[in-house]
This record gives sequence, C-alpha cells and structure tokens, in this order.
Amino acid sequence: MKIWLDGGLQDIESARVSVFDHGLTVGDGIFETVKAVDGRPFALTRHLDRLTRSARGLGLPDPDLDEVRRACAAVLDANPMPYGRLRITYTGGHGPLGSDRGEHGPTLVVALGEATRRPDSTAVITVPWTRNERGALTGLKTTSYAENVVALARAHQQGASEALFANTAGQLCEGTGSNVFVVLDGEIHTPPVASGCLAGITRALVVEWTGAKETDLPLDVLERADEVFLTSSLRDIQAVHRVDGRELPGTPGPVTAKAVRVSDERSADDQDP
Repeated sequence: MKIWLDGGLQDIESARVSVFDHGLTVGDGIFETVKAVDGRPFALTRHLDRLTRSARGLGLPDPDLDEVRRACAAVLDANPMPYGRLRITYTGGHGPLGSDRGEHGPTLVVALGEATRRPDSTAVITVPWTRNERGALTGLKTTSYAENVVALARAHQQGASEALFANTAGQLCEGTGSNVFVVLDGEIHTPPVASGCLAGITRALVVEWTGAKETDLPLDVLERADEVFLTSSLRDIQAVHRVDGRELPGTPGPVTAKAVRVSDERSADDQDP
C-alpha cells in the first residue's frame, strides 16, 4: 500500500509523521472522506471546497488543492480497488506540545482503505450528549473526533451503527459521521446547518436532488417520523429501520426508496457534481 506524505508517495510501512504533529498532540487538523469507486473519487471538488472552508475556520493556511488532487490521483492509481475510502488529512504540522502552533507548516496525508458497501438499512440510537451549535469548531470537519468515538461505541454496544445528537436547544442535529433526514407526511426534512450539523456533501446533493426542506426539528421527531434515513459519503442514502426501541416497519419506505433511486441515477451521470 502507498500513501501520500510530505509531497510524494511513500510505503505505508515506512511512512512516518512526527510525534509532535499538532494533529496528534491537540487534534489541530481537518479531514475529508471521499468515496472512490474503481479508482474514481466522487464529488471531489465539493470535498476540496469544504476542506478549504474547514482550514480557514481553524486558522490553517489554505491547502494547495492542486497538490491534493495530485495526491488523490497518485494514491488511487497506486492502490487499485473496486470500492475505497479515500482519506485526506491536513494538520497544523510539527508544533509545540501546547496549543500554540509551530512554524514548520502543515502536514498533508492522503491514504486509501478498502471499504464495504453499507446494508440497505440500519439501526440508530440517540445519545444524551449534545452538539454545540455555537462552538468554535461548529460546521468544521476537524480531527477532534473523540466525542464521536465515544458515541459510536455506545451505538455499537446497543446493536446500532450510528448515534444521533441533539444540539443544546434540544433540536435534532446529526450523527457521529452522518446527516439525518426524516419524512413527515410525505415530505423530506433535514436539520439546517444552523443547528450545528456538518454541511455534508451527500446531504447537500440529496437536498438539491429531492427538494428536501431544511427545518428546525425537535429531537422527538424521531418518535413520530414516517421514515428516517442517513446520508454520508460511504453510506450514500441509508434507511433506518430502528431508532432506539422504535421499529420502523417497511423500511426502506417509499419516499426513502425514491430518494435512493434519484441519487443513484444522478451520481451515475456525474462523478463530480
């Protein structure tokens, strides 16, 4: 396996990042996860646009997107596989042990791992912890993911693949690595970005392609929604058949199934929508 590090391809066994890298010591970094099918990344331009937005939000220098594209192409070419998770990681680079940044410049790592397609439906749980819709990192895809690790571990303990958060106002927000949609009276709704959720790439495409409405939703909407589904780069659109103890019979429902068909058709027509 080959990864991109320090401006070129390196063997995964010998590639090394400094133990003083700010991404390791204080979580000072950002990342993108891109679906890759037969060596072709999906929606790469949108992912790189968000990478730049996250860098600016964190106060990092703008990434060199030409280099990132070269890195993605090189890694995909060096590691052929039918279905992969392309991970772009960009950190504050070598720095002091405290929160101050060093002067060495950022670190860019691009790596590819084999992935498996998600099942058509899944179970989710809600967790008691909240997303802070007014936090310094709100809306940024940073490497500060420890809250998600804890919540996802609880989901797995309860036989689910995802955990859903409310925000501090008690509104439905997002999952640990997904956006959430609900169907009410035949209409698709999803929390607005102002709720504190990440502006997901697949989320944005589904909103565009299905006409889903961005709506402030209380967390307990999950107790009465006709259908629920998740979106993310590797889930695409995944129906939810259980929320906590509530079963949703007939999953995927007709609205979710139509959204899947539309998404499949549109994404097949354009790999970089």
